[in-house]
Amino acid sequence: MRRALAAASAAALFAAAACRPAETPARESESAAREKMVRTQIAARGIRDQRLLAALGAVPRHLFVDPAHRAEAYADRPVPIGEGQTMTQPYLAALMTELLDIQPTDRILEIGTGSGYETAVLSRLASEVYSVEILPDLSRRAQDRLRSLACTNVRFRIGDGYGGWPEAAPFDGILVSAAPRRMPPALLDEVAPNGRMVIPVGDFFQELKVYAKDARGNVTENSVIPVRFGQMSGEASERH
Repeated sequence: MRRALAAASAAALFAAAACRPAETPARESESAAREKMVRTQIAARGIRDQRLLAALGAVPRHLFVDPAHRAEAYADRPVPIGEGQTMTQPYLAALMTELLDIQPTDRILEIGTGSGYETAVLSRLASEVYSVEILPDLSRRAQDRLRSLACTNVRFRIGDGYGGWPEAAPFDGILVSAAPRRMPPALLDEVAPNGRMVIPVGDFFQELKVYAKDARGNVTENSVIPVRFGQMSGEASERH
């Protein structure tokens, strides 16, 4: 059953278009670090989606990291982004995105905007992206970053992502970057026929799962790999 988000949730709307790099070119060292990240951390580990690899090679990951951690932006590990949160390791973010099998006409729901980096990648792959973040300061900073990159096919909402974005559903794909103890039924309700949801599930022991819905609405569940994400807060933290 779908759940409406709290009325206090704030939405920031962007018109549909593509996400483009900033006018100022990246420094050569940052461009080289990004190319090396894609080649050695992502493609070398089996990511084959050429549109995804191109998006990862184009989005300036260092712009989504606070200056104090900018030197770590392309490292093979999570990077702090403030508010006790981290940016997902590059390979794991790429794997989750590839598992969604995004097509150019797809509408994608992202739960956990975070720094906005994954949002920017998704905006290059999908027609529309809807992104929900429970921490207001993180969401506002992410919105500023995506504006600077002319990512105009993204809609943002500040609020609890446990219930998704029901008034905009259904979605061809849902990507969740925080782990609920159990799969939220409301999110699965918002997956369109022939759509997918990629989500980490569990408490201390977590698994990355793919829920695929066929044309008739039947759902299959597949576990991919063990993972370790921050726990989903809000309503998810109140459910056991």
